[in-house]
Amino acid sequence: MKLHFSIIIPVYNRPNEIDELLESLTKQDFSDDFEVLVIEDGSTKKCSFEVSKYSRKLDVKYLYKSNSGAGASRNFGMEKANGNYFIILDSDVIVPKQYLSEVSTTLKSNFTDAFGGPDAAHESFTATQKAINYSMTSVLTTGGIRGKKNAVGKFQPRSFNLGMSKKAFEKTNGFVDLKVGEDIDLTFRLWENGFETQLIDKAFVYHKRRSTIKQFFKQTVAFGTARPQLNKRYPDTAKLTYWFPSLFIIGFDISCIAAIFGYWQLFAFYGLYFVLLFIDSLFQNRSIIVAFISIITSFTQHLGYGLGFLESKFLKKN
Repeated sequence: MKLHFSIIIPVYNRPNEIDELLESLTKQDFSDDFEVLVIEDGSTKKCSFEVSKYSRKLDVKYLYKSNSGAGASRNFGMEKANGNYFIILDSDVIVPKQYLSEVSTTLKSNFTDAFGGPDAAHESFTATQKAINYSMTSVLTTGGIRGKKNAVGKFQPRSFNLGMSKKAFEKTNGFVDLKVGEDIDLTFRLWENGFETQLIDKAFVYHKRRSTIKQFFKQTVAFGTARPQLNKRYPDTAKLTYWFPSLFIIGFDISCIAAIFGYWQLFAFYGLYFVLLFIDSLFQNRSIIVAFISIITSFTQHLGYGLGFLESKFLKKN
């Protein structure tokens, strides 16, 4: 089957990001034709002007719809697309020039009806953005589940960088109405319907994510809140590892209390963990500043996810 890619990009009030993403798509070393659909999800800051700038460089379509969330916007785009294989990108990514070639080469040699790719930090990102990227992708923080070959468990594609065949979309009906975790829900339904997924590790994107610690904390709370809901929908997918951030925070609180009474052993364990984070981030990012901030962002990630998980598990009716 000859692949014809349709790139689907939902956007909400982020015209500058769309400009950067479309610019990166004009630089692809991919020789085959592909189309781009930008789905404006009821934005008040429209990106129609930014999209029009690329009408001669890309086969790009601008579609405006009322606000319904990213999942519904992705579905809307796939319904309007002409291709037979859809690539979903978040508006806050930049695509390296080899991206489509890597996807095409891999699918031709090992076709699957869905794939996911990892993310990385671009050299132009701020120190905080690089630290957040480290915390979200490191084996020491997430087990590498967001795109590492040595990840713990089966890889679950994420919607910031995800591909799916038209056949798989028509069978699953795409994304469900969840604000967070809709990509994980889709992965589970793909597996239930017999579709294979894979990680294409060379098909990475530069993902800006959140730019402040406060924004990152709110995002991780949402991630933690979503997990018990997904566990309830798909009981067979629940894992003990999903409790780790909550246990990490509870243990940290206990260690602080114990240290007040002179028992430093448990607190020393956390100190060793933070030192390892610093060294690993320093090795990966080559920056003392980023390495130091990585300790803060990693603790923020554990705190946000852990609190969100506990609140959703015990205080909310899922």
